[in-house]
Amino acid sequence: MVRMMEKKDFDTSIIRPEISQTDFKLRGRDMPSDRLKRIKKGLQTLHTLETMAVNIYKFQITKKESELNLQLIAAMANEMTHLQDFQIKLFEYGFKPSTLRWLYWIVGFKFGFFSRLLGTKAILRTGVWVEKKAVRHYDELLRKIEWDADTRKIIEKDQADEYGHIKRWESFLKKSKVET
Repeated sequence: MVRMMEKKDFDTSIIRPEISQTDFKLRGRDMPSDRLKRIKKGLQTLHTLETMAVNIYKFQITKKESELNLQLIAAMANEMTHLQDFQIKLFEYGFKPSTLRWLYWIVGFKFGFFSRLLGTKAILRTGVWVEKKAVRHYDELLRKIEWDADTRKIIEKDQADEYGHIKRWESFLKKSKVET
């Protein structure tokens, strides 16, 4: 079971945090190769999983004007910022995204599209399930890899966003139980 802690250090209502020119740095030049190898694997994992998350939300959105669709759009946009965060970090370190990330694009499409076909509760349950898995991945990668301070802060902020998504989808699920 995922411990649902609040990440009070981060304002998860901010969907797309500001990035300025001075935030970009070439990283890892003086790091040992074994540390760089772990960082590369961690960043590629996060980038790939965020590719999947973007597609899940993208393919769950319908044409219906609803609060759920509005929140799915916001969640998709937020996951797109995470994807950008990790792509930027990959390039700052001199790495590239995984060549296998297209497989996760397909997995995201399948989860998103088929949960949409199954209805609102399936969309919400999929969101909670996927985001809880994401939080566990973030925990593991934060624990096992020695990140530079800037990258660690971004990972922690993105993890806080995932907690916010869980909270949001669980509140929608509670509302749907009351309404039926």
